[in-house]
Amino acid sequence: MTGSISEFRRQARSWLEANVPSEPSPEDGPASREYVLNWQKTQARGGWAGIAWPKELGGRGLSVLEQIVWFEEYARAKAPSPLNASFVMLNHAGPTLIACGTPEQKAYHLPKILAGDVLWCQGFSEPGAGSDLASLKCKGSIDGDDIVIDGTKIWSSFADVAEWQELLIRTDPAASTSKALTWLICPMDAPGITVRPIRTMAGPHKYCEVFYDKVRVPLSNVVGGVGNGWATAMSTLSFERGTAALALLIGYTLKVEGLLEACPAERVELRMRLARLRAEGASIRAATYRFALDCEDSVPDAQGSLMRLSFAEFTQRVAAAAIDLYGIDAPEVVGMHGWGHDYLDVFSETIAGGTAEIQRNIIAERVLGLPKGPR
Repeated sequence: MTGSISEFRRQARSWLEANVPSEPSPEDGPASREYVLNWQKTQARGGWAGIAWPKELGGRGLSVLEQIVWFEEYARAKAPSPLNASFVMLNHAGPTLIACGTPEQKAYHLPKILAGDVLWCQGFSEPGAGSDLASLKCKGSIDGDDIVIDGTKIWSSFADVAEWQELLIRTDPAASTSKALTWLICPMDAPGITVRPIRTMAGPHKYCEVFYDKVRVPLSNVVGGVGNGWATAMSTLSFERGTAALALLIGYTLKVEGLLEACPAERVELRMRLARLRAEGASIRAATYRFALDCEDSVPDAQGSLMRLSFAEFTQRVAAAAIDLYGIDAPEVVGMHGWGHDYLDVFSETIAGGTAEIQRNIIAERVLGLPKGPR
């Protein structure tokens, strides 16, 4: 195994060195979409798409360990940020379809995802329902062979350039949360959908608000069964909270090394701070590796919230340390691909996928077994 892993690493490193784009990704819009899809197509042609996905579903069927090695080499090569417009399709939609989709859904959507033919976005959060998905109000009414959707979603990353959306709706207003929701594959070109991009404080129009006015979607697009959307959504979020950001985490640990190298010896306090961040990053990375290996043959469990929370707060501390090192006007800070953008962008990390407070509740109740607090 050691020899085969070493050879796999050598092949991955060699391929990345020869194929990583020389130009950074555009900020947003159609140019960003084209960049992301071209990079996914390049990986697919080279045999580096879906490394740990089952062979029968278009992947290579390799182990989680080999997937980790790929992430390590990906970060080392400074390949395009994995937190781009392909994130949802590769880390949410794809894994959820593998775990919960019908054979027909898998056969149609998974090859297109791996080949870089389409993009997906997410439709979970609403103006009045973010981390508290139980309170979402976007409704779906069954009418013959269709579900008719009315309502609003928000913070749907890259919805303006996506073909498909993983959409969570309320199909039974009278049922308890666990039976009231439905996870649906929604085509973004369906009549009645309006998308409004939202400019973030970091600069790009990354997020979107999506409006649904009597949007009709076939019942055959339901994933996991009507009324079983809560369980399906928990599968989706478990992938995001567990290992989805592993490549990004590895990249941040390497960035800490770069900050340490750039930090003058006389700035002792900052060097100590960066050294602590290096140790923190190494511990989160090791814990995430172990979690990923333990979940190799199953959907990640609630312990993924430990990884998600730790990673989110770690990235914020790293970005803040970088600003303190360079100063706000330095070339390393200014611009779309500078630390200033990262500093502003990572504020979202303790909100996306469930706020830091929600993650702490999950850890307390589902991992540690502590009782719920008073309402």
